This record gives sequence, C-alpha cells and structure tokens, in this order.
Amino acid sequence: MKPATLPPNEWQFPAVNDADEHGVVGVGADLSPQTLIAAYAHGMFPMPIEEHGPIAWWSPDPRGVLPLDGLVVTRSMRRSLRRFRVTIDTSFSDVIRTCASLEREGNWIDDQMVEAYIELHRLGWAHSVETWLDDELVGGLYGVKVAAMFAGESMFHIETDASKVALIALVHALRSVDAQLLDVQWPTDHLATLGVTPIARTEYLHRVGRAVQQDCPPIATKHLDSLFDQISEST
Repeated sequence: MKPATLPPNEWQFPAVNDADEHGVVGVGADLSPQTLIAAYAHGMFPMPIEEHGPIAWWSPDPRGVLPLDGLVVTRSMRRSLRRFRVTIDTSFSDVIRTCASLEREGNWIDDQMVEAYIELHRLGWAHSVETWLDDELVGGLYGVKVAAMFAGESMFHIETDASKVALIALVHALRSVDAQLLDVQWPTDHLATLGVTPIARTEYLHRVGRAVQQDCPPIATKHLDSLFDQISEST
C-alpha cells in the first residue's frame, strides 16, 4: 500500500544536534500523522519522558542501526526460523497493543501512542511483522517506513526467538525493495546478537537524509510463505 499524502507539518522542530545528554531534542507538539512522519524524516522519534508525561522527541547518540547486509543469524536461529509462520501487516493493532500491555521496564506505549500509530498504519506509513505458532500470535514488531528508511518502534515475544524471527523477516522484506536504513533506536545486547551496531548521531542523520529522499516501493504484504522459505534457505 502506497502511503497517503499528508498535509504539511505545522511544527518547527529544534535542531537535532542540540539534543541534551539523554537524547531529548524537545518536548511538546502532537502525534498527528504529519508531525510523526516529519519527525522521523528529521531523525527523531516520540516517547514520553515518564509514564503519562508529555511527549518528548528523541535522537539518541549513539543510535542503533541494523545494516541490511549485516544480519547475523546463528545456527539456533536457523532452527527457530522453521518453527514460525510470518506475516506482514495482518494484525497491526494486536501487535502494538501487545507491545503496550507487556510488563517491562520503561514501557512507554500509552493509549495516545497506540491510537496514533494505528492511524499511521491505516494511512500506509506504519507496518507490523507478526510471528505465529499455529493460529496464535506469539511475537512481532512494528515501525514506520519513510521512503527507504524503516524506523523500528517496539517488538515483543511470547515464545523464545519469536521477535527475532520477525526482525529477520523484516530485514529480508526491506532488502527486497532496496531499502537503505533500518533504525532500532537504542543499541542493546539483545539486538547486537543479530548485528545491530551503534553509530554516531551525525552519521545517522546523514543516512536518514539520504534514505528519505530515495524512491522505495512498499514492503510486500503477500507471498510471505515464499519469503519465509527464502529466509530459511539463505540462512
């Protein structure tokens, strides 16, 4: 689905390189689709400073990215790939609501965030990847695609490796449309096992500037069975 055309963003963002030591660029504005997409295109993402607090706009330094040609898949992950069925954009609402409901430190996805991203999904800007065992949703992720950049927002797993399988499927889906940048916000030990690396904010902003100007078709939402077979065979 080609993303809907959005009206102009009404807000003027502060300079991203003026972020504080925590990565906060500014506080305020709104979560309208045009505000969100403009923020991602400028290298920022929204997250409340504290639970039920005001929306802050973040650009951490360093930034976590997963090079699309640098995916690391271990032998145990190859076995996990064959356990799950993978889909794209079939259960966006369930994925984001599950991410919001899980008890974990720093859970920041409140009701206004859920509704904002469901609207972005309806307009063709936000996407989910789901992993299933039989007919049960056991893992997934969601994020925002702006041209050739995909900004990962959150992921969850109920079964071991289910979120990692979703991320691996996302990488292969992005490769298939020649996307250039997969942002995961903060680098973590969990994501490092898949090849996520930290880069300086200045380098990240340079890459974002190039990626959002590049033509890139929508990621495929069909033929996921064949994609999944390719993933298993190529890893």
